Amino acid sequence: MVNNYQTLKQLGVQSKIPLSPDDALLEKVVNPHSKTLYLTRFTAPEFTSLCPVSGQPDFAHLVIDYVPDQWLVESKSLKLYLGAFRNHGAFHEECTVSVGKRLADLLAPHFLRIGGYWYPRGGIPIDVFWKYGVCPSDVWLPDQGVAPYRGRG
Repeated sequence: MVNNYQTLKQLGVQSKIPLSPDDALLEKVVNPHSKTLYLTRFTAPEFTSLCPVSGQPDFAHLVIDYVPDQWLVESKSLKLYLGAFRNHGAFHEECTVSVGKRLADLLAPHFLRIGGYWYPRGGIPIDVFWKYGVCPSDVWLPDQGVAPYRGRG
């Protein structure tokens, strides 16, 4: 399989954060180790979106784990996509699950999971988890490493 770096539209050029997640261009590249099962992790500890009711900012720590098949997500396009949520109004569940589904649709991985560890809204932290597929038994799937919310206590 030939790599498709020359077809990427955002890598190596100045790119602005899209106005919305729907406008974002998520790009993929050929997995050079498609015959090897392994896990890739992306951590976005400063993910932000807007509350669709109040318009106030919401903050989350996202952890995305996936076992690629033929494709890898191009990381700059992922950063721009996640950044597009900054001015996007949606509930925690919608943000977390839509990121997972969009990546699964793009990549068709063996397995993908996303943990959305949201900071409290109205005094209650909301954690959202979504997965696609089954993690192969011989792939090391570590804990996502985000401590449960403890507040100041």
